Amino acid sequence: MQVPIPRGHNTNMGSILRAHSRLLSKYPATMQCLQAGVLMGVGDASSQFLVEGKSLGDYEWRRTARFLAIGTFFIGPVLKKWYGLLDCKFGSGKGISAVKKVASDQLIFAPTFLGAFLSVLGVTQGRSVTQIQQEIKTNYKDIMLTSWSVWPAVQTLNFSFVPLHHQVLVVQTFAIFWSTYLAWKTNRGH
Repeated sequence: MQVPIPRGHNTNMGSILRAHSRLLSKYPATMQCLQAGVLMGVGDASSQFLVEGKSLGDYEWRRTARFLAIGTFFIGPVLKKWYGLLDCKFGSGKGISAVKKVASDQLIFAPTFLGAFLSVLGVTQGRSVTQIQQEIKTNYKDIMLTSWSVWPAVQTLNFSFVPLHHQVLVVQTFAIFWSTYLAWKTNRGH
């Protein structure tokens, strides 16, 4: 599927969008996973520079690499499968289909996924099982409540108006802000 480029836009940007669209059509799983990884990495870098106020000398590149890897090898594949399952189970489009998807996403997937994410993050940080359990005990409720304050609206729009093959990109683009929050929240005091 070609992405139409409005007249007057920079041709370089148009070329990038067309190349992205071609790659997404040809390699949907790979592209969605890479997108998730890059955007998670951007979220962590944003947290370090914009929220935490770190200088370039204090920047923790390993932390960003960890978020990039988690996005690429964990979040991207899981979201792709989950959105495919939701689409298969409830169909596409607005109305009751989108409501069922959002309800399933927020009441079943999100609570489970958050626990898994915090566990995977803890493992990649070299933390012990006890430390990971403490991190979950300390942050889970606050992160989940914050999640429920933003994600239902995002997912309602995503499931109602965005084609399945672009849903991971839309979520991960919004998730730059979410990743910034998660990076800040899970790295305070470390």
